[in-house]
Amino acid sequence: MGFIGWIILGLVVGAIVKAVMPGKVGGGWITSLVLGLVGGVVGGWIGSLLFNSGRMEFWNLGSWVLAIIGGLVVAGIWGAITGRKSNA
Repeated sequence: MGFIGWIILGLVVGAIVKAVMPGKVGGGWITSLVLGLVGGVVGGWIGSLLFNSGRMEFWNLGSWVLAIIGGLVVAGIWGAITGRKSNA
């Protein structure tokens, strides 16, 4: 999957991250989508390094798992940097 595929996947992951971590991701939907985009690209990059494969498919479950993990990690780092606290 190319860079454009990871961007599209990252935008979807951003929406998933916003649903999973609503109080911990500050900045609203736009920030969540951007963090998901960055997380998707980072997850794809780390996955290609770990699994020594640059060709991951868009409809592959492994690609989605890597992108979601990357999105959650990036959103967690963003929350730690901005000091955003949960409302719960």
